[in-house]
Amino acid sequence: MMMSSQRCSLMLIMALVAGCQLGQCDNNDSGSSHGDSNDYIHHQYCIIGAGPGGLQMAYFLESTGRDYMVYDKADRPGSFFQRYPRHRKLISINKRFTGKDNPEFNLRHDWNSLLSHDPSLQIRHYSKDFFPHTDSMLKYLSDFATKLKLKIQYDTNIITVEKPTEEKFVLTQTNGTQYSCQFLISATGVWIPNKPKVAAGEEYITGYEEMSMNTTDYEGKTVLILGRGNSAYETADHIVSSTNLIHMLARSRVRLSWATHYVGDLRALNNNLLDTYQLKSLDAMLEADVSQLALKKINGRLYVLTPDVEAFEAKQGNMEEADLEASSTTTDNFAMREPYDIVLRCLGFKFDKSIYGEGATLEMGKGRLAKYPAVKPTYESFSVKNLFIAGTACHYRDFRKSSGAFIHGFRYTARALHRYLEWANHDTRWPYETVLITDLLQHILTRLNEMSGPYQMFGVLVDVILIDGDTARYLQEVPIDCIPAFRKCTGHPGKRMIVINLEYGKNFSGPGKDVFRLDRATGEPTEADESNFLHPVMYYYQKAPKKMVKPTQLPLPDHMLHLVEDFLTSWDAPVSHILPLRRFLEEVTQTDLRSFFAETCFKYALTYSSMPKFCEQQYLNGRSVLMSTPELVEPLIQRGIGKSVFDYEQPRKPESASNVV
Repeated sequence: MMMSSQRCSLMLIMALVAGCQLGQCDNNDSGSSHGDSNDYIHHQYCIIGAGPGGLQMAYFLESTGRDYMVYDKADRPGSFFQRYPRHRKLISINKRFTGKDNPEFNLRHDWNSLLSHDPSLQIRHYSKDFFPHTDSMLKYLSDFATKLKLKIQYDTNIITVEKPTEEKFVLTQTNGTQYSCQFLISATGVWIPNKPKVAAGEEYITGYEEMSMNTTDYEGKTVLILGRGNSAYETADHIVSSTNLIHMLARSRVRLSWATHYVGDLRALNNNLLDTYQLKSLDAMLEADVSQLALKKINGRLYVLTPDVEAFEAKQGNMEEADLEASSTTTDNFAMREPYDIVLRCLGFKFDKSIYGEGATLEMGKGRLAKYPAVKPTYESFSVKNLFIAGTACHYRDFRKSSGAFIHGFRYTARALHRYLEWANHDTRWPYETVLITDLLQHILTRLNEMSGPYQMFGVLVDVILIDGDTARYLQEVPIDCIPAFRKCTGHPGKRMIVINLEYGKNFSGPGKDVFRLDRATGEPTEADESNFLHPVMYYYQKAPKKMVKPTQLPLPDHMLHLVEDFLTSWDAPVSHILPLRRFLEEVTQTDLRSFFAETCFKYALTYSSMPKFCEQQYLNGRSVLMSTPELVEPLIQRGIGKSVFDYEQPRKPESASNVV
């Protein structure tokens, strides 16, 4: 009996195991098709995409020892650059020499390197070209991943992302293997070609992603290019020496990056077609809605149909070529009446949202933001909790405002995202420096003249100073839209604060503006608020504002200071920059921030019951400038140098001071 009982138990266990292998024992009480978390390969963080954005996020997670994995469908990092740009030259500058050895400053002019602790991982070591070849970028990204030992699983094509529970994402790859994580970071960029529907003839249009790169294929051809961005002009530059003529069609007028200060607009290295158009060399540009384009193939050539022709066809049936040429007396000078041999679509790319399924459906932006996922100031999806966007696709927050779609921009937004995750998930507040009030002026000046994050992400990432008595906390690169929810974003209280933003003049740049006019700049400190070029603007709030006027626009502060623009972008002039900044800081801190020599502080200590803050924090701690010989001080005062630079003059009597008998 005992043997029979054991045999039955063994058979029952085997049956249960077989049933589980067939997927018949699901322990999920919710009824979901997804099994228990033990069925998946689990990490706390999953990153989809091993392009620059994914690698940058992986670096930061690696640096703090977090549990993460990067998944990429290719067999190497940065696979986008294996195919794009089609003409193999980047438009991000590689300025190898700046005359300075400050690595933070030099990042202002290095638009291709990611952030890391390894100085060898800078693009200047991979290319001498001002606009590097994409092969250099591929080698750089491969070394970045390898040298920093980032955790990346290649050849893993994630085809679905679902969120069966509040705390779990499930990622499924093509072979059925599933991965789970608590936090998901999408860093796939924008890589799906933008293909708007046209009225007719879509089958005759060749996409940028599949066009021939052999210039002989365009010899003696008449070409129509749809688009007006860098890919369109890049394509025109590539084939212009072979074509009969090139016409370019787009809905909007041309926007030049040097006129708009938006790096995504047309760059100078791609704009040769502007010359051939304006200098009457057959090429031309037209403005029209691409969605209304109607093409018809007649005798091997492509005709653009006018509305009159389309209406005629609807009533009379197909037209012959002769009818096409004389269809309407009102359109006999139609700009596109001559036929084309080739029509190319160069309309950019959009985000691939197709993989995001049940519980993880992404809300996209509206209007011209429709190609990006809608994200909060913390780069978390508006529609899916714990799903974050990194890299090019997070440009939703600063589209047409700053550099967030490009490496020199999103390397900093990735760092901001990581700092937020450290606070939200690991109770580590936004990093900060504690600065003595008397050191604050010099600290700000140093930061203004070297910082690269707010310089590249102007108007989007800001430095924040929290004033607390005799000291201040200095936080770097905080998303400006986080200011109303400061504690939630950073872990720090939203109390008395100075927000340091870099801004262009509001009426300086834009289509149609003459950015080279003779009065384009000012050097007068009293006209600092009329500065046009990039310059620092200080906002002081007694308490953090509760809401923004609109995204990236702060409300009016309690006190405000513009530092006048500078030709060298060096805000260190004694009268034009340092003095106005010191007086602003004295106003908001209600503290005398002048610097004094040790002898002056010594006299103060013997004369008054209280001393200037500088003497308290510097001299009494042995940090003051030693200048004990009056003969060396008086000549400087007589020449007026001390008043504008070092303030050697006799100190103002503190309001609380009283004579000591």
